[in-house]
Amino acid sequence: MQLGGVISFITASALGVLYVLGDNIGIEALVIGSIAAVIPVPVLVLVFLWLDRYEPEPIGLLVFCFAWGTFVATGLALVVNRAAFHFFEDRGLPEDLVAVAVAPVIEEIGKAAAPLLLLWRRRRLFSGVTDGIVYCGLSATGFAMLENILYLGGHGYRSGVEEYGPATGLQALLGLFIVRILISGFAHPLFTAAAGVGIGVAARSSSRVWRWLAPLLGLLVAMALHSTWNTMATLAQLRKEMLFMLYGYVAIMVPIFATAVALALWLRSWEGRLTQRVLPAYVRAGWLAPPEVAALRSLGSQHAARRWAARVAGPAGVRAMRAFQFAAMRLALLRDRIDRGLDSTPEEMSRSAAEEQELLAEMAAHRQVFVGRDPQVPPARWDGQAYDIVFPDGSARRIPAPVEPVVPVPVLLPPHR
Repeated sequence: MQLGGVISFITASALGVLYVLGDNIGIEALVIGSIAAVIPVPVLVLVFLWLDRYEPEPIGLLVFCFAWGTFVATGLALVVNRAAFHFFEDRGLPEDLVAVAVAPVIEEIGKAAAPLLLLWRRRRLFSGVTDGIVYCGLSATGFAMLENILYLGGHGYRSGVEEYGPATGLQALLGLFIVRILISGFAHPLFTAAAGVGIGVAARSSSRVWRWLAPLLGLLVAMALHSTWNTMATLAQLRKEMLFMLYGYVAIMVPIFATAVALALWLRSWEGRLTQRVLPAYVRAGWLAPPEVAALRSLGSQHAARRWAARVAGPAGVRAMRAFQFAAMRLALLRDRIDRGLDSTPEEMSRSAAEEQELLAEMAAHRQVFVGRDPQVPPARWDGQAYDIVFPDGSARRIPAPVEPVVPVPVLLPPHR
């Protein structure tokens, strides 16, 4: 019922928003604007999927956030911004206040609403800041796509057609495409990513105060960035001086964008570093071998492990190694959750313990596809303390793990009760 209700709500929002757009700008402008607005979407989506490669989120939740931003957040923004426009107009207040004071607030709330709902209902799915940025970024990408349909199709193409004809309409469309897509296409995802940082911090915090405060602070930062951007655009339009926009873009937005890129690169490797911090406990307990943990430290080492699995076990080995790595990453995140004390009730603790055993069993099953199949490696068994290796001459020796484990060759493990 809940899933059906969500789908029905998003579908109704989509129909309403598309009807309003079609009624305002016309079907022709809607179609042409849609074609132009969709062009940057695959690039932005791939960027967020690239950021989420260590522990990919469920595709259904990614689609939910994108659809929410596209239709629900834009529908909310259309209603509230239009009401605010009439409110200011009736009272003789500057209509530009809508873009500066109202739109940033309601639009950021709308875009962040879907990730906040996931935080409320599915907190365990959040592995940290990366997930918050991915969910918020996809919601903002959907929002930007539909907003660009309005600007490119309505303010660009249709306005040009009504003034001088189709050629002028296409020229106006191209000009807006350069400004809104090529120059500032990252703006909406960048603003809402700030809210994503707050949501990610809240998801992995054991402090009740920070669970409430972090999303609020992130949302306020997102609103401030959005308002600053709109203020620069409004001043440039009122003063007929594009230097306002240029100076603001170079002095404010470019450094913020560079900071966001640096943060994304750092976060992308955070989950790999997490495996090296928490999974050695399973090595000492004999559940994992040192090379298996070492092969998780980076995307490059994971790729090397899959190449090795392909060599010794073919396509089935690659699939098993990929599934093994995904389960190991989930195990690292779960162990980090347990160590942080995020499970506050006996039910949550019991659920985490059961999930831990399920992941360990799943990894053991995947391991059987490729372990012990490399003819270039002597048979070896890891018992949590050292390797018992049988050399080609038949002699058996007990050898401690090297400081830098050989990657990515796993070894047999003793059976666990």
